[in-house]
Amino acid sequence: MPRETILVVDDEEDILELVDHTLSRGGLKVIRAKEGEEALDFVRKEKPSAVLLDLMLPGMDGLTVARLIKGDQMTRNIPIIMLTARGEEPDIVIGLEIGADDYVTKPFSPRVLLARVKAVLRRRSSEEPETLKPISVHNIVIDPGRHQVTVDDKIMQLTFTEFAILQFLAKRPGWVFTRSQIVDAVKGDDYFVTDRAVDVQIVGLRKKLGEAGSLIETVRGVGYRLRE
Repeated sequence: MPRETILVVDDEEDILELVDHTLSRGGLKVIRAKEGEEALDFVRKEKPSAVLLDLMLPGMDGLTVARLIKGDQMTRNIPIIMLTARGEEPDIVIGLEIGADDYVTKPFSPRVLLARVKAVLRRRSSEEPETLKPISVHNIVIDPGRHQVTVDDKIMQLTFTEFAILQFLAKRPGWVFTRSQIVDAVKGDDYFVTDRAVDVQIVGLRKKLGEAGSLIETVRGVGYRLRE
């Protein structure tokens, strides 16, 4: 079977060498890019299996690259793993908001990096056709195939992570999920993020849904649910 291709985007040659060596030994094909524009061009033409993306790049920064990838219908389902020295909570929240599938900080363990990349690839390949069927709850319709949410037939502009959280809650209306369960379901059980980051996503999701946002209920001391 052909090896899965990982696009590694970083302007530091030593990091590119280390990541290339690590992923190649792990059975993956690696393509390199040092600038955001170059990375976008490759993503649009070749559709790699995943993108390992540094935030701090010359010219177009990594956040802009990620937003453009996730904002394009043809590339939005390509997993993005942030690889950066910026590991404070605000940066993690930003990564979630633009749709990053994982977040690895420098310095990193090569073995851990390889495991995280493979975990993202496994999650992507394990998606079943059933998950593409539209979900209707109250006046909200979630269409995973089109990655689109409508409220009273009006299209909502949600981030990748907001969409994933809403879809997860909508699969079992009335069920209460803890913050850690939400993170595990949306990002995978090896993804580190604070409870605060989940709360930020819920606040943004409610605001964008307007009156329908009240359907997402907070269960004090437990977590969140979508009203049955």
